Amino acid sequence: MIVNIDGRFVAEEEARISIFDGAVRFGDSLFETLKAKEGRIFFLEYHLDRIELSARLLGFPCDRAAARSALQESAARLGAPVARLRLTLTRGAGSGLSFPPAKEGRILVTALPYAEPTNDERLAGAACVLAPNRRVNPLSHLPQMKRGNYADCLYAADFARRRGAREALFIDEGNNVLEGATSNLFAVVDGTLVTPPAGELVLAGILRARVLAGARALGLPVREGEIPLERLYRAKEAFLANALIGTLPVSAIEGRPLKRGRWAEILMARLEADAPL
Repeated sequence: MIVNIDGRFVAEEEARISIFDGAVRFGDSLFETLKAKEGRIFFLEYHLDRIELSARLLGFPCDRAAARSALQESAARLGAPVARLRLTLTRGAGSGLSFPPAKEGRILVTALPYAEPTNDERLAGAACVLAPNRRVNPLSHLPQMKRGNYADCLYAADFARRRGAREALFIDEGNNVLEGATSNLFAVVDGTLVTPPAGELVLAGILRARVLAGARALGLPVREGEIPLERLYRAKEAFLANALIGTLPVSAIEGRPLKRGRWAEILMARLEADAPL
């Protein structure tokens, strides 16, 4: 593993932040998870756009140039064919419930080798379960963000692993499927690619936007709207998407098989070919 703290590489066993950092005390941090191949970071500027917007909305210090450099240098230093990078912003150490001065902000980057889903895994598809908990947003007056206060997704993902599934899907009080613990959800319904609208509960995923753009370019109609669970069971196909896995077909939900199509595969190929630096 490569660890970069504020632009300086440190040994994994020597990596330290203060116990008074808001990330430790309150989960008050922002993060992005990115993929790199042969040192090339996919959708880097889109990720930086998103974390910069979140930082602005929450008053976080965010040095975009420094974050970009730390990510690029970490990917290059790791030298793995495929890498998983995580960028984390914290406010730094403070006292009480007051935010520390902006100069205390920290930029943390980790990089480690990543194993993408194999061809066999893509053919098999992702078995999903329904999360036992609700998707929440402690800052409900703002859009859903990638914040360190990640308990809803953390516990849902653990529930899926314990059930032998790849992903847990959140549903709302109306039995509409929202998204996965670590991914956005898409379904082909009546010839249209449908995904739940981003906002208070659904994350505006980087791959989500690129999938929608790719589908439009390929002539597949797209719509942002509710996906009732029963309609999802009847969809022509459904798939998950995030920055690491790309697109991955959903094979079953709670043991109930779903139909399979080719759009996940087609869009995955387009994403791989068009992914900008």
